[in-house]
Amino acid sequence: MIMERALLVTVDSGRKTAWTAEERSAELAELAVSAGAKVARSLIVHRHEPSSASFIGSGKAQEIAAIRASEKIGVVIFNNDLSASQQKNLEEAIGTKTIDRTQLILDIFARRAHSNEGKLQVELAQLSYLLPRLTGKGIELSRQGGGIGTSGPGEQKLEMDRRRIRDKISHLKKSLIALGRRRAMMRRSRSRFSALTIAIVGYTNVGKSTLINALTDSDVIVRDKLFATLDPTVRKFILPNKQKVLFVDTVGFINDLPYHLVEAFKATLEEVTEADLLLHLVDAGHPKLIEQASAVYDVLKEIGSAEKPVITVINKADKATDPAVIARIRAHFKNAVVISALKRSGFDALIAAIMDRMSGMTAVIDIKIPASDAKTLSLIHENGLIKSQEYIGDELHIVAEVSIRLRDALGSSYFRS
Repeated sequence: MIMERALLVTVDSGRKTAWTAEERSAELAELAVSAGAKVARSLIVHRHEPSSASFIGSGKAQEIAAIRASEKIGVVIFNNDLSASQQKNLEEAIGTKTIDRTQLILDIFARRAHSNEGKLQVELAQLSYLLPRLTGKGIELSRQGGGIGTSGPGEQKLEMDRRRIRDKISHLKKSLIALGRRRAMMRRSRSRFSALTIAIVGYTNVGKSTLINALTDSDVIVRDKLFATLDPTVRKFILPNKQKVLFVDTVGFINDLPYHLVEAFKATLEEVTEADLLLHLVDAGHPKLIEQASAVYDVLKEIGSAEKPVITVINKADKATDPAVIARIRAHFKNAVVISALKRSGFDALIAAIMDRMSGMTAVIDIKIPASDAKTLSLIHENGLIKSQEYIGDELHIVAEVSIRLRDALGSSYFRS
């Protein structure tokens, strides 16, 4: 497959932020590569205020047009959100397709979505983003051919009028609500069977899928690209005390995650909001790990999960060869666990930390059930740790450590007086 040559443009307003223009430009390059582009050149444009007509001004647009012609650029990607008129004017001035950061991320998500729900969520986010750009002589959205910025809603869909697109958005929302109800039923089933749930969260490409694979001997797709995992994955794990837990691998977060994606993926992010415990992975080898962690906390706040119990897991310790680096990271993230998911090191400490945090989520029960009640007995065996069991007449007396959720689900009628 021929990779599309891309020119990346990051506008620096001169305002002091946690991320420098160079760092934002580097992340944009990672996003572009994840979308299948070949980065031909990256430019940083210094401009105090954006131009209302072309964002970067006519002179800089002409300069980029010359670069586009000489280096055979197929797409110009801006590290900022562009209005419909700005994008239209830029395409006319530069002479090729232009997309902004939100479109780029939407394109990556469209390529990564495999489940029916994931595809619906991406389409909803794309149409919500594109709707205000379909008025008047807005940008040419029905582009011919493939390439970056064309995944997802096709030409025919994008030529629908505003009313039909609103109808489509409404239909997608109803479909996602129905799927959400189905997923809620599945979660209630998981709750009924009382396995404690641990959601693995973190910035994109910090090693979440590698960790879940290593812990559970599973085969979640792992790629060294941003947003390699889009659809949530659930895997079972048995702790050393024989208690079953469920690990959930979730979509990675990113700095300034576009609003459309947060809204569209709230259903998927419910896996985070419903979890009993969060494992927050940070990349020990990344120079912006603290800023990345801050971006994760921002999203957790937005979805109402900031107060959940969290274990910070410093991953990719094999990349941080200087012990002083790990020491500084440890000092910032209190009580963090250091691991390498790739090398499968540090897992004993991680499991110990999980068991310690989950100890307050379990209880020892002392119950009696009918000897013939194989269903309840199986439920306790499957989801708890049997400490003792004894048949006395037509009853079975059980002492077991189970989740508080299972204890409550069993009901007081079972408990011994």
